[in-house]
Amino acid sequence: MPNAIVTGASRGLGRELSRVLVQHGWTVIADARTPFEEEGVTVVTGDVTDPAHRKALVSQLDHIDLLINNAGALGPSPLPPLRTAPLDAFRDVFETNVFAPLALIQEALPKLRNAIVVNVTSDAAPEPYAGWGVYGSSKAALEAASRVLAVEEPTLTVWQVDPGDLRTQMHQDAYPGEDISDRPLPSAVAPRLIELLGKRPPSGRYQL
Repeated sequence: MPNAIVTGASRGLGRELSRVLVQHGWTVIADARTPFEEEGVTVVTGDVTDPAHRKALVSQLDHIDLLINNAGALGPSPLPPLRTAPLDAFRDVFETNVFAPLALIQEALPKLRNAIVVNVTSDAAPEPYAGWGVYGSSKAALEAASRVLAVEEPTLTVWQVDPGDLRTQMHQDAYPGEDISDRPLPSAVAPRLIELLGKRPPSGRYQL
């Protein structure tokens, strides 16, 4: 049975990815700040920016076939322009969206040979949307790190996966008070990851 770690799994896309992986025979270790119960999922509660928590996640498995860095931070809401973006919040977003995924990969690397690393990204990484400078720049940095990792670690397959705009709490926070019911639910796109795993394309950027 293949093993996976999914971060940010208590809600939204992370929760659905964990569920669909279990349905397809995976052992799933889920990182979550908030405890939750999901059949077949082992939940390790904590903050992915905490080194001790990352070590606890990795220690659950003797080998890791799939690592999904899904945990993410949006930053201030409503979304501020860069000219007024609080720098402390900027640092916090990078801590969660860039440093923590890289640190978890470093921690897990001895158990990741011939594995797949999925770094969940956004169309705000390549596209300049007003107000999305904090979040988008962090995802752009994550994508750049992903490309370098794929070159430096040829035994890994490294994907930057863009799930598109989804009906999640994070997206609602980006648009407070607005109706986002036209966005698809995470459950609509999570199964596409299984399709991607089945095809196992080379390292690169993919959309769900």
